[in-house]
Amino acid sequence: MSESVEKVVIVGSGPSGWTAAIYAARAQLDPVVYAGVAKNDPGPILPGGQLMLTTDVENYPGFPEGVAGPDMMEKFQKQAERFGTRVVLQDITRIEFSDDPVGTPHTLHTSGGEAIRAHAVIVSTGATANWLGLESELKLAQTGGGVSACAVCDGALPMFRDQPLAVVGGGDTAMEEATFLTKFASKVYVIHRRDELRASKVMQERLLGKPNAEVLWNKVVVDCLSEPDHMGNDKLTGVVLEDTQTGERSELTVKGLFIAIGHTPATKFLRDTALEFDESGYIILPGRSSATNLPGVFAAGDVADAKYRQAVTAAGMGCQAAIDTEHWLGEHDLI
Repeated sequence: MSESVEKVVIVGSGPSGWTAAIYAARAQLDPVVYAGVAKNDPGPILPGGQLMLTTDVENYPGFPEGVAGPDMMEKFQKQAERFGTRVVLQDITRIEFSDDPVGTPHTLHTSGGEAIRAHAVIVSTGATANWLGLESELKLAQTGGGVSACAVCDGALPMFRDQPLAVVGGGDTAMEEATFLTKFASKVYVIHRRDELRASKVMQERLLGKPNAEVLWNKVVVDCLSEPDHMGNDKLTGVVLEDTQTGERSELTVKGLFIAIGHTPATKFLRDTALEFDESGYIILPGRSSATNLPGVFAAGDVADAKYRQAVTAAGMGCQAAIDTEHWLGEHDLI
């Protein structure tokens, strides 16, 4: 084990991780970011977070013409590196948190088989969308072909305006996303595998009161149909539905498919620690800060935010985490 001790290690990238790195680096905390590695679990997980699967971001301030998600994350990373952030393309697979990280630093184990020590840790591993797991679905999601896990992020894009769209799900999130889409789509179909929705009554009524909304009961998506556009890129043209009661299959013409069956916070590697989580696995932040229940441990972004899950809120939380970390290190004479 190396005898050197980092002031702060940032676990995870994306808007929260890179923003935390920018602030920490400018505060001369010499941060190191463990940005992660690409994987499928079962859907795509990429260093840089969910924005790596977003072709156009139009709701982030400062980009009036919009920006591709991967391009935005590249700019974030370059800005962090400009101020001296070190970036390691490995996962942190396990953390041994210390009760006294001032005297006995936290120990983080990497996917490369190393163990590193740090006085402070910022967890910014995000949350991954739950996908249906279809090969055609995941391919179109990765290439910007009309499949998305965030209607609020992508639903207002020109490619979806005045088009028939579909939302998969039956909970409050699905109702919220479908209701949002009714502002832009010619028609919004909610595809639900049962004959009743799980969403609250008020959320159901809000959606069903829209003239261009319709629920397709007892249906599941079993395939995504696509055709190449004028640039040769595959774009969604429809979905194949299967009736959960009769097994009968049918095709539905839609130009956008939004998966709204929940998210899973990337905290599995931390579950055996003393860190506090809610019932869904999100890290609990006890107060109005990024501080967790453990000393010297902070969290930022979607890993601690089950409600908003937006790039701009994640970036804001990354800023908070870096400032909170700087103050904590200063209070313990570690700067």
